[in-house]
Amino acid sequence: MSIADALRARIATEGPISVADYMGAANAAYYASRDPLGAAGDFVTAPEISQMFGELIGLWLADLWLRAGKPGGVHYAELGPGRGTLAADALRAMRGIGLQPPVELVETSPALRDEQLSRIAAARWHDDVDGLPTQGPLLIVANEFFDALPVHQFVREDDGWRELVVATEGEGFRRESGPAATEALPHAETGAIVERSPASAGIAAKLARRLAAHGGAALFIDYGHERRGIGDTLQAVSNHGYADPWEAPGTRDLTAHVDFEALHDAARAEGVRVYGAIGQGAFLRAMGIDLRAAQLAKAAPERTEEIVAARERLAAPEQMGRLFKVMALVAPRWPEPEGF
Repeated sequence: MSIADALRARIATEGPISVADYMGAANAAYYASRDPLGAAGDFVTAPEISQMFGELIGLWLADLWLRAGKPGGVHYAELGPGRGTLAADALRAMRGIGLQPPVELVETSPALRDEQLSRIAAARWHDDVDGLPTQGPLLIVANEFFDALPVHQFVREDDGWRELVVATEGEGFRRESGPAATEALPHAETGAIVERSPASAGIAAKLARRLAAHGGAALFIDYGHERRGIGDTLQAVSNHGYADPWEAPGTRDLTAHVDFEALHDAARAEGVRVYGAIGQGAFLRAMGIDLRAAQLAKAAPERTEEIVAARERLAAPEQMGRLFKVMALVAPRWPEPEGF
């Protein structure tokens, strides 16, 4: 049974379901069945654009580890590691300064685990963050991970807030107003939509609790907004273009803008220090992307145009530099991080 048929059967039995339930089921089926990355897939992420991205993240982590006194028992952990490209580039940069941590990957997709295995043979895989090691510091990366986690949506109507739910409509699905909700934004106008992701906040809190207890740092990189706002940001991507999120669930990637304020609040409540969110471009330039691009171009002059284009795609404000944000969580007794 396809996920679309399973959702229709569930709605027929239970009635309309939350947007979060729809998104969670659709994305679970989508990622379990394919490698969505690259020209032959549906989208391209920053690590696939250039090695510079993963290298600078690896150096950021290694620098913190060095200035923390080179603590033993450290692990590298990545959430939603795609093809393993970022991890491979980051680990290579770490090795250059003497850090070779065991690798822990949080990934449920069999197709993507196979891709990761081809790049990081010694990795261990986990279905969720609860499986990560519970001893020693963690160096955590989550790049374009939180945007795929389920969001609940709420709409302001004349009689108050209601949660939006998903019902069937012919061969597809549609949103409609559902039960009354306790969401409260007093200045929101009728028709305003807000999004909340308890799943994202819960994971941020778990990671922060782990860092506070055993040391380490985390870097969250994703597209989203620094402050909670109003707006419907749920979208679907298929074949490198936007698609209808209410058609063919399980065959397209569903994402929503990350609420970095919610991640900040959840992490701070667990006792870690939080830095950012700042624009990805500002972070990468502070970490030396211009110098690294010049080094790569000098080593391979025939690739200069390609390298410069990749740098601009990652860092320029009109490309990924402003929409994508970077947030860091740092354990209480670890040093101040670079780049913020």
